[in-house]
Amino acid sequence: MVRRNMYRKIQSFKRQGFLKGEIARKLRLDPGTVAKYYAMSESEYQEYAQKHMYRDRAFDERRNSILEVYRENEFKKLEMAAVFDYLEEKHGPLPGSEQTLRNYIKYLTETNQLRFNEKIRLYKKVPELPLGKQLQIDFGEHTTRSGLKLYIFAAVLSAGRYKYIAFQDKAFTTLDLISHLLTCFDYIGGMPEEIVIDQDNVMVVSENHGDIIYTKDFGYFIQEMDLKMYVCRKADPESKGKIENVVGYAKKNFLSVRDFKELGEAQESLLRWLRRRANGKISQATKRIPADVIEEERKHLRAVRNSIYRTDSLIGREARKADENALISVSSSQYSVPAGYKNRSVEIYITERQLFIFDRYTGVQIAEHELSLIPGAKISKREHYRNNGRRTKDMREDVLSMFALDSWNLFVQANFKQFSRYVRDQCLYAQRRFQRNVDVGCLDQALRFCLEHKTYSMANLEETYRYYKALAETTEEDVLRKLEPQLKEVAQYKKDIRVSKRDLGVYKSLVSILLGVWR
Repeated sequence: MVRRNMYRKIQSFKRQGFLKGEIARKLRLDPGTVAKYYAMSESEYQEYAQKHMYRDRAFDERRNSILEVYRENEFKKLEMAAVFDYLEEKHGPLPGSEQTLRNYIKYLTETNQLRFNEKIRLYKKVPELPLGKQLQIDFGEHTTRSGLKLYIFAAVLSAGRYKYIAFQDKAFTTLDLISHLLTCFDYIGGMPEEIVIDQDNVMVVSENHGDIIYTKDFGYFIQEMDLKMYVCRKADPESKGKIENVVGYAKKNFLSVRDFKELGEAQESLLRWLRRRANGKISQATKRIPADVIEEERKHLRAVRNSIYRTDSLIGREARKADENALISVSSSQYSVPAGYKNRSVEIYITERQLFIFDRYTGVQIAEHELSLIPGAKISKREHYRNNGRRTKDMREDVLSMFALDSWNLFVQANFKQFSRYVRDQCLYAQRRFQRNVDVGCLDQALRFCLEHKTYSMANLEETYRYYKALAETTEEDVLRKLEPQLKEVAQYKKDIRVSKRDLGVYKSLVSILLGVWR
């Protein structure tokens, strides 16, 4: 049977006056076939086509099994190879090929014996968002002809279509994403109210009934930046909108005609292309040039906040001068810096919760504090006031050599072992408390007591030493002097004692009772 378009060609040549043989030669058909359809009217052809369309119904005997397969799968469209394989496994050799099965299922659907459960997604034009409202981001991959694999970060402002794209040569991590976002904010000149992202594992751990669980770093970042997030459903590119076009646009219009061997070369060329083409030409969606619209949109973007994820950047740093107490003033509170920075200028970098302090000339971080919520607070760290000029090893040796006592050596070794993280502090304490006017005998007693009771801190040793020192300095007169108030209290107590006297009548009655018993 010839197809409908071939039947119409035969009828067209017939109306033009061509003979059957001429039509057969022009269409390269068998003369008998041309003669057959040459004589058919439109209605006759329709009836003939309907009659012969499904004459290959070799799978009729497997009809129930086929319908059962679709019923078990909620009448979803299935891969034909999977259906054929299932039937072959269940029934053995089948009466036709995979193509025959495909034709038979088409027959079932067109005769309404099988209806697929297709959920048709309705689309409507999304209203354009106001300027500064939303930024969409997505990722892609591309391998150049030279074999360089590029990982693509793409972002576009939904209102003005201003684009930012960046490359890297390794798979994205959460920290990579945060770095690209911060650079993107600098590039567009501010932060939007919300960001549309995909459920990528560098940002999202999982979705729990609509409650998005972000990765630790990304969750902290969006809180730090005060960003609202809209997360697209997994495997649902239609909900991402404009950004899908940006990734494809970069691949088709930039990467497809260029070859790069090095990442730096690709990134430099990309930035020039962004200025010249992606943001420099009229957008078909807005009919405006994104580079022009961004000047207006920047007025609606929020200022970029400082972030703990780029403390090494010089952007956002401020100068401060430490006073003679090695303190700097930040927002009505004072924070310590290492003692060596007294009366010197430093640089600070403030995020939502943290304060970072840097050497002004080397750029090296010298201190970090959590910002105080209480105005006028003084925040200091013990290590900033330590004598860091000497090594801990030297200090240990000095403390060990302070006294030629076996008990001192044993105690100090035990102290260093128990307080291994605070050896410097213990050494400083010992040097301050046991450097002058120490009674070696009392110290030896205190050391033996501490060793026996396994209490090895220098503070406990000092208290024990004070006790033995006070005990050694106490005389008999001191003891009597201390006891005198207590003895006076006892004497006064004895003076006030009154012994009660029993009435003699009681004893007489007892005697008379006893005499009566004896009689």
